[in-house]
Amino acid sequence: MQRRTFLSLLGASGAVSVISGPKALAQSEAPGASPSTEPVVTSASPAADLEAVRPRVANLLEEARRLETLETVIATRNGEALGERAYGNSSLNGSTNIKSASKCVVSALIGIAIDKGLLEGVDQKIETVLRSEFPANPDPRLSQITIGHLLSMRSGLERMSGPNYGRWVASRNWTRFALAADFVDEPGGGMLYSTASTHLLSVILTKVSGKPTLALAREWLGPLEGFRIGSWHRDPQGYYLGGNQMAMTPRSLHAFGELYRRGGVTEDGTRLISEAWIRESWIRRTNSVFNGDGYGYAWFLKEMGGAQVNYAWGYGGQMLYIAPSLGLTVAMTSNESAPSARTGYRDELHGLMTRIIETVST
Repeated sequence: MQRRTFLSLLGASGAVSVISGPKALAQSEAPGASPSTEPVVTSASPAADLEAVRPRVANLLEEARRLETLETVIATRNGEALGERAYGNSSLNGSTNIKSASKCVVSALIGIAIDKGLLEGVDQKIETVLRSEFPANPDPRLSQITIGHLLSMRSGLERMSGPNYGRWVASRNWTRFALAADFVDEPGGGMLYSTASTHLLSVILTKVSGKPTLALAREWLGPLEGFRIGSWHRDPQGYYLGGNQMAMTPRSLHAFGELYRRGGVTEDGTRLISEAWIRESWIRRTNSVFNGDGYGYAWFLKEMGGAQVNYAWGYGGQMLYIAPSLGLTVAMTSNESAPSARTGYRDELHGLMTRIIETVST
């Protein structure tokens, strides 16, 4: 079956959505955001419902075998297994590069750092930490960039993703190269998706804590059962690459999604991330230039099958979907070397998620 045919069968949704939530972390820049008191965690589903749904999800995952670059899928509802599948020689416990899906991990670490008092909040200017890395005679607009701007890809600086990624990572100092880039918009302006933005956040985390970002992730997220980061690339100065080149198993990626779905607590009730931070992360700050979807703090926001979905997206089709109202957490990994946007493959994965949502909802 051709991909276009498979997509039409899945009935992918293309609607753009807006997430809303409280302003607990003093971020004043969210366009269109409005308060919400809905809990992040949802109630459990009756066992009878799960038994009826599982065979239908199994059929969807079997049909998804036709997607040539899909490697794994794990789907749960309120922590209960709906279905999982590894295709070809792939493994649910095998390490994979989750690419830009790792930006959501960096976002989580920023939220924890704020809760611990290591950072003042999302309105804190990055020059308070990175001033020594600024170029000589810096553009005055560098002093206007906040942590929130980096999280929402609205620094105004020229992108260091896409065609500029290669020359950025080939530079001798990634931090200074990124901060010396030209401004192509004002801080707080439109979305300029750039891995340099989340890398600067990784550098900030290391500077304020005195610990490498990987050590922070293992310390702060280590109590989460099943979560583990394997190898992770570093820049020439030894800072971990915030937002790319992170190795994780599909089960670990799913466990991280479950932490967010539960509102920041582990299965045994240990709080790792504040629920307020998760709400703030899922407020629309801008719209994606790629597909028009909303974008929060490293999370894309979209309506699928009539449900609000927050998702992480990495090159090749490394996906983590969370539909809070339905209690759904779905992780998908794919061949990391194959593109997912211009080929339509990402939309096919959205379509698979949409069908899972429709199956659970009926």
